[in-house]
Amino acid sequence: MAGYASGKRSWAISDRSGLRFPYTEMVREWNGFLVHTSEYEPKQPQLSPKPVGSDPQALLNPRPQPASAVSLILLTSDPFTTVNYLGTTYINVYSVDHQRSTGDTVRLRGPAQVTSAGSGGADATNLQAFRDIPTFDNVSDIDSATGFTITIGQKKSDGSVTRATGDLTSPENYFFFTSTDTATSGGISGGGSACSAGPVTLKVVSS
Repeated sequence: MAGYASGKRSWAISDRSGLRFPYTEMVREWNGFLVHTSEYEPKQPQLSPKPVGSDPQALLNPRPQPASAVSLILLTSDPFTTVNYLGTTYINVYSVDHQRSTGDTVRLRGPAQVTSAGSGGADATNLQAFRDIPTFDNVSDIDSATGFTITIGQKKSDGSVTRATGDLTSPENYFFFTSTDTATSGGISGGGSACSAGPVTLKVVSS
């Protein structure tokens, strides 16, 4: 079978403009159109984007900052006050700008003390403990090991609760809980010095 003719004396109609041009001056575009060289348009690069992988999301050997452990908050001297209302004893706790919420569980502790001498190293036994909070106004359960579910505000003798405004100039400094004991008179402050408020279970914070 013979090959194709050269077409040097032929004409061709452009698929783009519909005009007639010499056949030998026609070229094929990427979309299959046969057009004159003066009409030729290369393929738009945006029609054939290069594949781009997703950005890396994770680090090799990450070292995130561990969550802060809930710590003890040191209270002022004699921070507890008894309230006797309709036969139930409540304990107000004064803790400056404590930022706690109603429903939180808080354990109250007396001052820390050394219970026995030792090396204090990693292999040492528990050399420190917390003293009991002294009984006052017939209330002795403030340092209960299970802690107490607290309510925000200051309980009054008439049963009402006073709350701070909550702004920066007037933070909430009080929370209270219900005691299992019965106060003798109410309105008595006690607890001594160096008491603290914190979580039920303390965690070791590594250096």
